Amino acid sequence: MDRKEIEEKYKWDLSKIYKSINEFNKEYDEVSKNIDYFSKYESIMLDNANSFYETIDNYFYISRILEKLAVYSHLLFDEDTANNSNQALSAKVSNLFDKFSKISYFVTPNILKKKYKEIEEYYKEEPKLKDYEIIIKNEYRYKEHTLSDIEEKLLSSITKMLNNNYETYELLKDSDLTFGNIHDEEGNLVELTCSNYGVYIESKKRSVRKEAFTTLYKTYKQFINTFASTLSGNIKENITISRMKKYNSTIEWCLYPDEVNINVYNNLIKTINNNLDVLYKYYELKKNILKLDEIHLYDIYTPIVEKYDKKYPFEEAKETVYKALEVLGDDYLNNLKKGIKDRWIDVYPTKNKRTGGYSSGCYDTNPYILLNYQDKYNDMSTLAHELGHSMHSYYTRNNNSYQYGDYSIFVAEVASTVNELLLAKYLLKTSKNKEEKLFILDNLMTLFKSTIYRQTMFAEFEQDIYKDAEKDIPLTADYLNDKYYELNKKYFGNDVVIDEEIKYEWARIPHFYYNFYVYKYATGLSAACHIVNDILDGKKDAVDNYIKFLSVGRTKKPLESLIIAGVDLTKKEVIEDAIKMFNDTINEYIELNKNE
Repeated sequence: MDRKEIEEKYKWDLSKIYKSINEFNKEYDEVSKNIDYFSKYESIMLDNANSFYETIDNYFYISRILEKLAVYSHLLFDEDTANNSNQALSAKVSNLFDKFSKISYFVTPNILKKKYKEIEEYYKEEPKLKDYEIIIKNEYRYKEHTLSDIEEKLLSSITKMLNNNYETYELLKDSDLTFGNIHDEEGNLVELTCSNYGVYIESKKRSVRKEAFTTLYKTYKQFINTFASTLSGNIKENITISRMKKYNSTIEWCLYPDEVNINVYNNLIKTINNNLDVLYKYYELKKNILKLDEIHLYDIYTPIVEKYDKKYPFEEAKETVYKALEVLGDDYLNNLKKGIKDRWIDVYPTKNKRTGGYSSGCYDTNPYILLNYQDKYNDMSTLAHELGHSMHSYYTRNNNSYQYGDYSIFVAEVASTVNELLLAKYLLKTSKNKEEKLFILDNLMTLFKSTIYRQTMFAEFEQDIYKDAEKDIPLTADYLNDKYYELNKKYFGNDVVIDEEIKYEWARIPHFYYNFYVYKYATGLSAACHIVNDILDGKKDAVDNYIKFLSVGRTKKPLESLIIAGVDLTKKEVIEDAIKMFNDTINEYIELNKNE
């Protein structure tokens, strides 16, 4: 539909940020002048406690306004991606960010020129500086990893160039590759693309998914040396920077911003490796349900529940989500309802609107949600998921000052997944419809398989190839193919046929360019499972502690914030809780499916 056809209550209210473009432009002009003025602090920042405080305070003031401008422009752009004015607005803010980044480069190096004892004296001379104590202390974590002013400036100037391998990879994968044609379920010849591959690999017709699988990887094989070159180049760049910055390894450099010890990473991989039997059990169930003599890798994405078409209109879904989240207490639920009433959410797909779904905002805006709601179960689940993000943002921003009013990406998926799981558990408990329950159980099993096991396999692959690259072992296409193939054999076990084409799959996974990011999906879901178990089991203070976790922001380290919610990711028990929930879900499906 056209946007004007949608009722106002189903559209987000961006007037809460700026009432008009004129108001936006006025603040843009003001902050632009402030950025120009900010350059004066480079020469006076270290003169005394007051100028030191003023520099840091103004740095965060400008950052705060820039974030507000950026959120408004990107939300406006996502309403109508074909609108040239919105595109220009977004680009305009991006350029201002770049300008401020270049002008303010000196702030961190100047902080680190001081011994921390001198900073402590500054606290006495200018008490307001204490408002930034945690931020300043965190900068000192990087002291031994900070280069000279000239070196940092040079490194900053080539940062965009260093991303070239990833940009080349994306262009090759998404723009230049063509995969040829396959036959769909009606026998029609259709073009296979990256976008529609997911449809055909889930087809109920085995010949369709097999042809999609072999056709896709045949093309990747043709360009595998180029993909090996871009990935290897990206890894070499990261190794070089981590060594320049005096880290012991690239993984240490990548985990450092989240203050995560490598033991958390290793604990995840070790615990999953010790519990692969549950994953094997899932594939055995899938093989039996699909009535296959042998299960291949092109069979594993096929849903085991026949098409389930129940509709969940938005108003009905909203009420269901409310009921599912009642266990989180009145304060949480009332704030969530108020947010929906205040039009946080842009609900329905409209012409030229951005696809997908997300939660976005900043300290001075609502935690807005973009949906493309089409009455399916997954749409309702996405609603719960994105509300989890937005409520995490709401509590964080309402309980902290700006500089501490967000949270680490390391914990970002916990609150969203808690909501997703609570919704599924509520429906499994209250639904009278067997097909609905089987459908939800199938969705849950897919979530565990994809997030706990698959992402951990990716994490293990990434760790292995970095270790070898750091020993100067060449990351050739043959090396990457063999390493990835062997890992697939381990993770899928002896009862799944490991088709040779899978050895090229690493080339289509963009996350290998995100530098030790994928493990966070697995730890996030594991943490959510642990929290949900505590809440549904009625564990004392579980809900209160969870709300405290949502409220802590940057005042605690990410791992410390999770401990408030009862989650210690250095211990295998948290990962084992998620594996147990996966196993229980498999058993529940088997039991329910018996009564056909």
